[in-house]
Amino acid sequence: MIRALFSAGSGLNAQQMNIDNIANNLANANTTGFKSRQTQFADLLYQSFVQPGTSAGAQTIVPSGLQLGLGTRPTGNTVDLSQGNFQLTNNPLDLVISGKGFFQIRRPDGTIAYTRDGSFQLNNTGQIVTATGDTLEPAITIPAQAQALTVAADGTVSYTLPGQTASQTAGQIQLANFANPGGLNSIGGNLFLPTDASGDPITDVPGGQNGMGTLQEGYIEASNVNVVEEFINMITSQRAYEAGTKVVKAADEMYQDVNNLTQ
Repeated sequence: MIRALFSAGSGLNAQQMNIDNIANNLANANTTGFKSRQTQFADLLYQSFVQPGTSAGAQTIVPSGLQLGLGTRPTGNTVDLSQGNFQLTNNPLDLVISGKGFFQIRRPDGTIAYTRDGSFQLNNTGQIVTATGDTLEPAITIPAQAQALTVAADGTVSYTLPGQTASQTAGQIQLANFANPGGLNSIGGNLFLPTDASGDPITDVPGGQNGMGTLQEGYIEASNVNVVEEFINMITSQRAYEAGTKVVKAADEMYQDVNNLTQ
């Protein structure tokens, strides 16, 4: 009965974390470039009363044994890197990556972060920046008098000047990818940082030799959260939580009955 209480309690804690993860997914259902996460679980240690394969006689062995599990725990929440839907904005500085890759962002402390959020703007010096003012890496500056700004599929940023028909090149956007993108560290603000699990970044131009995706201007990538699926997961987790509370109640009642035997 004591084992049942602790095992059920571990299940309650695990489902609480699962609900927390689902809540974060739903909260970011409209966050540009957001990637949903799914909680994973693993069972805990087992107490073996009869080891499987133990000899049961001169020529027989126990086929399955008798082992009692001691609960569960969350082991991680994997990132779903599937691409979100493209939403048309007609803003030439709104960019989506069709395929693999991340935009590189220079943070105020000088480090490079990575994002799928391609909703860019221009700052007061004409540099392409994120909504929070962090610059795109490598830095690209657009003159104040520039007209007809375009971004090609290979990341080339071009514009024309008043009275001219020939286009000028401001620079070329580069993308980064990782051997294991799921190992990136989420730091908020739609940004990721590399870790030992993700490996070092591999940079290349869009559509280059390292499998990078191509760019499309005038679109943003929506969150890949499936609201219907998240609600189903929430209901499933809620039912599992309710079942755990019933186990706690049943074990408690049985424990009370045992205590009453001495009265």
